[in-house]
Amino acid sequence: MPQTKKQDLLFSTMMSLLMVYLMTLYNIALENGQLALPYFLHALLGMWPEFVVIWIVNHFVVSKLAMRLAFRFVNPQKDHPMLVILSIQAMMVCCIVPYITLFATFFHHGFTSTWFTQWITLLVECFPMAFCLQIFFVGPIIRNVFRGIMKMHRQAKA
Repeated sequence: MPQTKKQDLLFSTMMSLLMVYLMTLYNIALENGQLALPYFLHALLGMWPEFVVIWIVNHFVVSKLAMRLAFRFVNPQKDHPMLVILSIQAMMVCCIVPYITLFATFFHHGFTSTWFTQWITLLVECFPMAFCLQIFFVGPIIRNVFRGIMKMHRQAKA
């Protein structure tokens, strides 16, 4: 896990990049009723507005809020570190999915008379996937990649 502000910036950027890419891909597949090869590039090209919003909201609002909420359920000094990590990840998803789905609703559909139902629908469609991706896929991958980067960095310094 990140120990410095610079490491936290790198870690959260890596996490945001992969989550936004995969969720963009997921939403494109939902819209088209299937997952096709061209959507992988389409997701990569179209993910950047959401990435910027996610990064800003995560960095300035959600990360502190998620930690406070998670620490209502776990104690970092007493509980197993993996339980603490999973609690923080769960709270991150709970906090950030409403923000990004609201942004995506307005960004992709504009402010219409049906914005609220579009937002709630998108929230309900995205939350389970975002939760599963974060807990079972993206979180473990990014933690392992981050550990590898930190190990290489320590070895380069030595």
